[in-house]
Order: sequence, then C-alpha cells, then structure tokens
Amino acid sequence: MPGRRALGRRFGWLWAAYAVSAYGTGLGFGAFPLIAILVLDSGPTQVAALSAVGLVVGAMVAVPLGPWVEFRRKRPVMVAMDLTRFAALMSVPTAYALGRLSYAQLLVVSVVVAAANIAFRAASGAYLKALVPPEDLLVANGRFEATTWTATVVGPPLGGVAIGMFGPVTTVVADAVSFLLSALGIRAIGGSEPHPARPARTGAPGPARTGAPRLRAGDLLEGWRHILGHRVLRPLFFNTILVNGLIMATQPLLAVLLLDRLGFTPWQYGLAFAAPCVGGLIGSRLTPRLVTRFGQHRVLVTAGALRACWSIGLVFVQPGVPGIVLIIAVQLALVTCCGVFNPVLSTYRLDHTDPGRVARTLTAWSVSSSATTAALTAVWGLLAALTGPRPAIAIAGLLMLATPLLLPRRRSLTPRGSAVRPSPPSPVRRG
Repeated sequence: MPGRRALGRRFGWLWAAYAVSAYGTGLGFGAFPLIAILVLDSGPTQVAALSAVGLVVGAMVAVPLGPWVEFRRKRPVMVAMDLTRFAALMSVPTAYALGRLSYAQLLVVSVVVAAANIAFRAASGAYLKALVPPEDLLVANGRFEATTWTATVVGPPLGGVAIGMFGPVTTVVADAVSFLLSALGIRAIGGSEPHPARPARTGAPGPARTGAPRLRAGDLLEGWRHILGHRVLRPLFFNTILVNGLIMATQPLLAVLLLDRLGFTPWQYGLAFAAPCVGGLIGSRLTPRLVTRFGQHRVLVTAGALRACWSIGLVFVQPGVPGIVLIIAVQLALVTCCGVFNPVLSTYRLDHTDPGRVARTLTAWSVSSSATTAALTAVWGLLAALTGPRPAIAIAGLLMLATPLLLPRRRSLTPRGSAVRPSPPSPVRRG
C-alpha cells in the first residue's frame, strides 16, 4: 500500500527524532503558565505576557536565523537547535531546585525556545526536501502531521498526571530530555550533506561561493519576497496565518468561558480539546488517498475552506454534557480539516520553493505566523475585556467564515513558469 511505503533508514531516524520531540512537547504543553501561577504567584496579565512575549521576541530573534540556516548544512543546525532548547529548558528545573527561579527567567527561556523552534523548522524543512524524492514528500509530511496530532492527544493528559504526581517542573524536564534524544536521533541519520553554496550575484562573474558567507541585507527579506511574489503561496500565506491566529487567539477566551463562566472542571476541559485531536490523525492519514483521487489543488482549497466553517459553533456551548459534546464535535470537524490541509500545504510549499531559499521561506512563514498569533491574542484579550468572552469568540468565528476568500482560485493553483514541477500523478500517500 502506498501509505506504508518505505522512505529509507535516514528518513526513519528523522521521523523518530521528530516523534520523540513532539511527544516531549505534548507532555510539556502549558507547563510555563502553570509554573508561573503555582510557583511564582503570577497574575493573569503576567501569564498572558509570558506567551505573547515569547512568540513576538522569539520571532524577531529568528529573522536573521533564516539566512544563517539557509547557507549551512542543515543537520548540524538541527542538532544545535535541539541542544539549545535542551539547555534552555533544563535551566528551569535547575533554578527551581536551587530556589532561584524567576519570572524573568521564564521569559528569557520562552524567547530562546521560540526562536530555536523557528530555526529548527526551517532547517528540517530544507533537509526534508533534499532527503526525500518529490513524489514522496506528501507521504513524509503526512507522517509528521499524524505524529503531531497523536502527541497532542496523548501528551497533555499524561503531562497533567505527571505534574500532579511529581511536581510542576516535571514535564519541563521531560520536554528538555526529548530535545536531547532528538539531537541524538538526527546525529544517527548519518550520510554526507554538501555545504550549500550561495549563488553569485546577478551579473557578477565567477561561480557560486561556498563556506560560511557573510549575511547580506537582502537575505533577510528573501523569504517574504518569494512568498509575496508567488501568486499561489501569497494567498495561502495570508489565509493560513489569519486562520491559525484566530484559532489561537480564542483559546484563552474559551478557557475563561468554560472554566469560569460555565463551570467545567479541568478534566472536562482537557477532554473536550484532547479527544478531537484524533481527527487530525484521521485527516492526515486520509490525505494521500484524497490527493490521489481528487488532486492536490482541489484538496488544498476544499480543506482550506472547510476548516473555516466550524469555530462559530463554539459560541453556542452550554454547561454540562451537551456543552462537552458540542465542543468535541466542533473541534473534531475543525481538527480533521486541518489534518488534511496542513500536509498538503507543507508539500505544496516545498514543491514550489527553490532549494536555495527553502529555509528563508519557512523562517519568514513561521515568523509571520508567530507575530500574527501574538498580536491577535492581545487584541482578542482586549476585546473580551470590553464585550465578554462569548461575543469575542463570536467575532472571531464570523471572521473565520470570511477567510476562504483569501484562498487562491482554482485556475491559479499551478502558476505559469513555475520553477518546480507539481507533484506527479502517482498514488502518493502520507502514512
């Protein structure tokens, strides 16, 4: 079966490294806000700032990392980012054990981890494009997507149990160790990797240069230049960062609505948002079959439009079992659509980005997404303070319904003169 196709030992190590870090991140989900509340007695404003500042400043720090990653071997960069995250996270339980943990340290660690996350994703995307044949990219991205959703289902509940049994920094230790194991897995991939060469300046004589090149000002903007100059990636970019930003901006408001206003218990809240993540696993495993039957472009646009239809349903949640059932149904539909859309988007983006600018493009995408999410989270927090959480959630849901207008039109999905060929018609499938 195409979904079970072997992608080789080297991809197996890459996938294993990704899986262990994904499960570690799942276990550590929400650990910093919990530590801020339980250990440092932080208030709601400080807890919100912890997330927003980490995203925004981390994104700013990551801007020059895109060109830096682009012109270096990707595996050493990935290992370095894993070790950076390991060291930063391990500083938290170390300081806690010594009685020296502070809110400022949590802020610094969140910034370092956010920047390292962006650099790692840029390097891993570029490495995957070089490691896997074009016809297998959808299979590979599907496996990563399925792993992400599985870790999201399993990790947070287990993390909650671990915190209850062993203390508030337990899951931070687990998250840190997962990055160390990821670094070891990436080292085990083996094989040679040529040093990327910077193309010579247009009109300049001589061959491309190798080595560690000096950063040029234009390199910082190359990722955005590629995205905004591509008539398909451009609408997909704006659609994706807006949809993701609106989804994330309403999460704190939903927590307030469900836990404070409607009286949900923490375990009910966790169940209502963890159980639907099974839909992401289902969607990611269905994606290759859908692409084989309907084509990459139709699946991308259809799933992109459908994922905007569900969030408005959260406005109607009520207390008790009916409310839990409604949340699970809405989130299951949303997550399933995302599970289909995300791997197709990742594959399309890699297919339509030249190898020499993949890292900068992925960095620009991640930086923009993080900054947009932080900004929308702050705006919706202010909106909820003025209107209450339910009206603010309703406004976000109505805006979500308009986001399909940003998706590319069907006829424009294969740009003329694209430097990268579209995915072949063979039965490609993600497992």
